[in-house]
Amino acid sequence: MHPPGAQPTFADLCDRCGACARACPTGIIRLDEQNLPQIDFTKGACDFCGDCAAACPTGALLKDDIANWPWRAEITGACLSMKGTACRACEDACEARAIRFTLLPQGRAVPVLDESQCSGCGECAFTCPTQAVRFTRPAPAERERTL
Repeated sequence: MHPPGAQPTFADLCDRCGACARACPTGIIRLDEQNLPQIDFTKGACDFCGDCAAACPTGALLKDDIANWPWRAEITGACLSMKGTACRACEDACEARAIRFTLLPQGRAVPVLDESQCSGCGECAFTCPTQAVRFTRPAPAERERTL
């Protein structure tokens, strides 16, 4: 997952200088094996400040496109609540309130994600004790419907 503002031809435009990673105030941008910037939500969350795009010398990241960040959270079966252990860390961490818990008949609560409210910031993933949150890119038509 490339940083917010990544252009469609990001891999071709990026000169692998690492300026975006150095500029990121939350420290979530790391360089992969090919020195391409990747988001690592185990280090924190994105506040969409645009510092990474401002530091990019090649236009591989553009500040104007940060709002078009296509990634959305998805909660996997590794979720403690889905397995019957009380945990609402993701809901508590989600400032946008995109994650809510629904009570099941057995008295167990499970997370439900409102994709239209999810910014893809990664706060839920950073907070999750079992790393049960992954990120997906909804199909373009689906994104338009939910945004």
